[in-house]
Amino acid sequence: MLQISNTVTLADWEIELNAIRSMGSGGQNVNKVSSAIHLRFDIRRSTLPAIYKERLLASNDSRISKEGVIVIKAQSHRTQEKNREDALARLADLIRSVMVVQKKRRATKPTRSSQIRRVDNKKKQGQKKSLRGKPIL
Repeated sequence: MLQISNTVTLADWEIELNAIRSMGSGGQNVNKVSSAIHLRFDIRRSTLPAIYKERLLASNDSRISKEGVIVIKAQSHRTQEKNREDALARLADLIRSVMVVQKKRRATKPTRSSQIRRVDNKKKQGQKKSLRGKPIL
């Protein structure tokens, strides 16, 4: 059972976990041991509340396929158990992230004093550079 929030949990039957061989270096061990985890989670078949499903399907995440299946591959750890925990944590984080509401950005204007300081600084810089020119006879 995977705890998403106080009220939302996922049953074990909803999450499909498969052990696969890891990619990359690892010597002789990499060809013998299936330590990576391939997690698949079907959003449409799940028991998630409707709002979670809508937001997950609407999100533009590369881990979510067109069919509405979340695919996560965990292979950063050496043991299968740690990779399983990592994949489940990443799934929970992904589901939680869709419920975070972004704060609206309020447009701001520069203050009057900062505008005056900027113009004064420009004038000083221009005056300094004009003095570098050849003297007029």
